[in-house]
Amino acid sequence: MMATRESAEVLALQVLGWLAGHNELLPVFLGSSGASEADLRNGAQDPIFLGSVLDFVMMDDAWVVEVCDQINVPYDTVFQARQALPGGEQVNWT
Repeated sequence: MMATRESAEVLALQVLGWLAGHNELLPVFLGSSGASEADLRNGAQDPIFLGSVLDFVMMDDAWVVEVCDQINVPYDTVFQARQALPGGEQVNWT
């Protein structure tokens, strides 16, 4: 089932909340993205920023498993949500 933009934003906000509470991983996200803690609050309103949060989490399968287990969603939900946000469209070159 494909995510709607609204459901993708809700899921991304849940992932952002999980990330904000993850004391070991949050500094990695902030360092790799160049975002500040203030950007986290402001980015919660921005679908492009939310997409970047999902992109970051999808860099490591263990992170996907951890967040999905924490928020109680199937493991492919993060990928489906990412596709529904700006910049997450599947590219078809044929």
